[in-house]
Amino acid sequence: MLSPSPVSSRTPSYAAVLRTPHAARTFGAALLGRLSYGMVSLSLMLAVNASTGSYSVAGAVMALYGATSVFLSPSRAALIDRHGPRRVLPPMAGIYAALLAALAYATWRPGASAFLLGALVCAAGAFTPPLGPVMRTLWSGLVADRELLRRAYSLDGVAEELLFVSGPLLVGVVVRFAPPAAGIAVSAALILVGTMALVSSPAVRGTDAAPSDGRAAGRDDAPAGQRLLSIVGLRHAVMVTAAVGLCLGGLDLLVVAFTEQHHRGTGAVSWVLAALSAGSAVGGIAYGAVSWRASNRVRLPLLAAGLGAAVVGAGLSPGVYVLAALAAVAGLFIAPALTTAYLIADESVGAGSRTRAGAWVNTAVNAGSSVGAAVVGLLVDRLPPAVCFAVAAVPALLCAAVVTRGAVSRS
Repeated sequence: MLSPSPVSSRTPSYAAVLRTPHAARTFGAALLGRLSYGMVSLSLMLAVNASTGSYSVAGAVMALYGATSVFLSPSRAALIDRHGPRRVLPPMAGIYAALLAALAYATWRPGASAFLLGALVCAAGAFTPPLGPVMRTLWSGLVADRELLRRAYSLDGVAEELLFVSGPLLVGVVVRFAPPAAGIAVSAALILVGTMALVSSPAVRGTDAAPSDGRAAGRDDAPAGQRLLSIVGLRHAVMVTAAVGLCLGGLDLLVVAFTEQHHRGTGAVSWVLAALSAGSAVGGIAYGAVSWRASNRVRLPLLAAGLGAAVVGAGLSPGVYVLAALAAVAGLFIAPALTTAYLIADESVGAGSRTRAGAWVNTAVNAGSSVGAAVVGLLVDRLPPAVCFAVAAVPALLCAAVVTRGAVSRS
């Protein structure tokens, strides 16, 4: 049964996380760099559209950027596991920032070449520094207690959620006073400054030669990613987060379709998605503050199932206000599910593979989100909204059932 265990007065708190030596400095630097990711997508889309005058080119450029950034994430993380963040992150961030600066220059005025922009975004996506996985690996080194580590991961997940809310707001401020390309330039500065501040932290010292772990080794002749995914716990975490991503990617598009069907403007979309993010933030904070008796591997499929059930319920909403309320309920499960998946990834491998393991979870949710949006986009004009919401929820519900059955059969 999933229930919180009694919390003693000595239960670690979020304040205790930030009081850990070097934690606040390291976390702050990582958040500064990760704010770049909250700004860059919208900045790129606006700048490319303004420069080329084509939504099709803007969409294609964003797809190329997302594909290279997401699918090469485990490879970049493998470099960090092998050589350490202090050796890999500075040149990676420097090249990435330089490519963003080139994109800002190319899109500052109308007439940019679509071919040139495509080449630049592919290169930029290939060098995107994996600051999220690196920070989660550093949390494992900073925090020894597992309860405190869960709170650290919850705090990290909620902060990341807020960055992706505040990032577009900052872009809105920038474009009031400058061309959209200025947002790309700001993103370049943020990633460079944040990364350099991160690698200068004392918490990063001694992480340059983390040995590979026997649990992640498997067969010596197998590819590294295959060896990692042969670990049952990590494989389940990746499966569930991919399903969560599929669900969320479809949900974003369905909110737009729902509000249009109910003759509401784009402002209603923003409110519903804000409710989803707010629910995720509240859920993440509450989840991290409670000590649970059930293990991470038991909780993860239950959280995914809760998300799926809430999305099914959202499809039955009679109006936008009810949809916003149910989106907030769905959000309650998002940050806890991702936090739990990252914890499983961390505990499934050793120190020499943690960045890669976290990157696989990160890749799964982002790739799932892209695929979910594409699939629902094909269905939204052909099926009733309630059916589309149910289809979007199926991956989370189905994967939760499969993972739960696998866990039961192994026990």
